[in-house]
Amino acid sequence: MSSRATSSDPSSERSSALSGVSCSIEDGIAHVRLDRAEKLNALTLQLLDDLVATARRLRRDRSVRAVVVSGEGDAFCAGLDFASVLREPARVALAFAPRPWRGTNTFQEACWAWRRLPVPVIAAVHGHCLGGGLQIALAADFRIATPDSQWSVLEGKWGIIPDMSGVRSLKEVVGIDVAKRLTMTAETVSGKQAHDLGLVSELDSDPVAAAYALAERLKGRSPDQLAAAKRLFDDTWTSSARHTFFRERVEQAWLLAARNTKVAREAAFKRVAPEFGPRQR
Repeated sequence: MSSRATSSDPSSERSSALSGVSCSIEDGIAHVRLDRAEKLNALTLQLLDDLVATARRLRRDRSVRAVVVSGEGDAFCAGLDFASVLREPARVALAFAPRPWRGTNTFQEACWAWRRLPVPVIAAVHGHCLGGGLQIALAADFRIATPDSQWSVLEGKWGIIPDMSGVRSLKEVVGIDVAKRLTMTAETVSGKQAHDLGLVSELDSDPVAAAYALAERLKGRSPDQLAAAKRLFDDTWTSSARHTFFRERVEQAWLLAARNTKVAREAAFKRVAPEFGPRQR
């Protein structure tokens, strides 16, 4: 997988690491890595907590313009580390209980927190993308994968169903028959097949490099426009037309008065690259 060169300017790069999750920010692009390479980045309860904490921290950082999520080593994520998780039944029960103020439990929030980010999130997938790992990838706005990556709604193998927001995400990207088949059979499909089914947005032999290229393209647009577009699509995808039209008006009215909209408009007229300020919302 592609590695990113680090900047010598400390003002443009920041990094942090938690248990199994690392995050660096350079020139407005955050790179979040699942970092249990020796276990194919299988998910522990602590890793789930750390994913939530990382997403919340990035949500508060208005300088972040896009997020790339990838896995270290030979896989994106091989799913839940059952051996680790089942050793802590009390903690599992606590993690399974929903938080009323969020509407999700820890398992679900580890995925859904990326949907809450007001910036584009791009999953760069190679190797295994199974179970909970697939659900994390589906929580991204875009998924770029190697053609030979391996995708599976693996929960069916263990006699359970996807419960980390995967049912909602699956029904948004594939037809109901495909969603049922993948969930009921737990079959494994390649990245190429996943692309054909609609699970994967784009195929590339170096998904991290391709994800960064897309992130750079997105940086050329107003961060307020990107945030509004993400909110609008995510919040109204299953809404009535009437509600969608209402939300369009609300978002557009705010954008028309936003500073970054003026920057975009003036740059377009002058045919120069815009220099946007921090995201306002």
